[in-house]
Amino acid sequence: MDLQTILFTFLGGLGVFLFGIKFMGDGLQKIAGDRLREILDKFTSNPFMGVLAGIFVTVLIQSSSGSTVLTVGLVNAGFMTLQQAIGVIMGANIGTTVTAFIIGIKIEDYALPILFLGTVLIFFFKNKKVNNYGQVIFGFGALFFGLSLMGDGLEPLEGLEGFKELTLNMSENPLLGVVIGALFTVSVQSSSASIGLLQELYDQGSLMLDAALPVLFGDNIGTTITAVLAALGASVAAKRAALTHVIFNLIGATIIIILLVPYTAFIENLQGWLNLNKPMTIAFAHGIFNVSNTILQIPFVGLLALLVTKLIPGNETEIEYKAKHLDTSFIQRSPSIALGQAKSETLRMAEFAEKGLIEARNYLKTNQKRHSELTVQFEEAINNLDRKITDYLVMISERSLSDENSRMHSLLMDTVRDLERVGDHMENLVELVDYQLTNKVTLSEDAYADLEEMFDLTINTLKNAISALENDDLEEAKEVVKQEEEIDKMERKLRKKHILRLNEGKCSGSAGIIFVDIVSNLERVGDHSVNIAEVVLEEE
Repeated sequence: MDLQTILFTFLGGLGVFLFGIKFMGDGLQKIAGDRLREILDKFTSNPFMGVLAGIFVTVLIQSSSGSTVLTVGLVNAGFMTLQQAIGVIMGANIGTTVTAFIIGIKIEDYALPILFLGTVLIFFFKNKKVNNYGQVIFGFGALFFGLSLMGDGLEPLEGLEGFKELTLNMSENPLLGVVIGALFTVSVQSSSASIGLLQELYDQGSLMLDAALPVLFGDNIGTTITAVLAALGASVAAKRAALTHVIFNLIGATIIIILLVPYTAFIENLQGWLNLNKPMTIAFAHGIFNVSNTILQIPFVGLLALLVTKLIPGNETEIEYKAKHLDTSFIQRSPSIALGQAKSETLRMAEFAEKGLIEARNYLKTNQKRHSELTVQFEEAINNLDRKITDYLVMISERSLSDENSRMHSLLMDTVRDLERVGDHMENLVELVDYQLTNKVTLSEDAYADLEEMFDLTINTLKNAISALENDDLEEAKEVVKQEEEIDKMERKLRKKHILRLNEGKCSGSAGIIFVDIVSNLERVGDHSVNIAEVVLEEE
């Protein structure tokens, strides 16, 4: 086999393998109902539960990098604390070993029939559920077919003198194996692929166990790079979560390298006791290492969190999306106090709406991605509080309410709905700027100045509406009504100015669409602001 054939077979196999893992993971997510964020949110109350959630999610998406990146995103959004994230990251390391066990089953000979079965379920059935199962089966077959191709491409390596020398050096110097494993995993961005390749090399006899194990531990270190990349430009908390992943895996690899000789002997004995094939031996070595590493480090989660906090200092404010005031015990004792709690939480929701609108304006002004990310995070926080406050208010409605409390209850329900709609308009504004940047649409200086003026008026109107609600300020509520009329006038004026610019050739058609849509969304925010202020007017 010439060099070109070896290279093409290996790279093609790697591509099919990576596609198989991704396709299978996507199918599993669809079967699970794509509720991964919810699983991570609900089941991470302590580090142990976090580990279980991390295992479950990683098995579902077939990627420890994927679940770690998801965790970094949740920490970045303030959906999860650093200590919760550490548990999930530890669990992700255990969950990723499942792929190695699947490979250890050694069913490459049946890869093509499995691919055919998956294809049948995808193309010959109209049922979405059946299609999703077909996707999982097809991905499963592609994983093994890709592995088989990689093995075919690597087979000639055994006879090369340079490769024999390298494996001999790896046996004598385990750190070389660790570096090779880490570099390969960083290159392909998948520890599953590098471990699958390692299983194939060991199965062919190209590597001995004492050379294969250091590479395995290097793969574990290499997989942390994905989380590090995901945390670049993210919040301080997200950077800390990514660094935790690196430290956790480095500590584990260091301990195991020190104990490499007895660990290798243990795995060799285990291979004999359980009559394991070679790929399954690597899977057991990987699984036992990750489980042991987690058991060893889980008591020190607090210490790990403290260490990364010292290494990455900063007091960046996180968006605390969880409800703070909704204590259900008040509903039984005093519906009136419970309504007061609901109002306090609604004001928090309103604060997110105001901050999100400011971030949307900043994104239009600066085009910096962090502003769009913050807007989306505020919108997610608003959506979450919308659900929580609405559920709380529904529980209150089941109690016997006075006429005054009943009216307050109804007004709060309306306010929550208005704030949720403001959140939607914030997201719309970000999407419009995204469209502008993606399609390289240029707005004129006059258009920017007009939008700036309307943004300022709209933000000020929303701010006054929130203040009127918080302080039951009748005069401020009346001011909001006047400001909303100003917003309506401004919208009509800006539309006319836009048509003039269009006629004079100062503005393109696509720029005009973006301009008009931004103005329209701001006008709608003004409408929702006046609805909030009317709560105060109606109370009076």
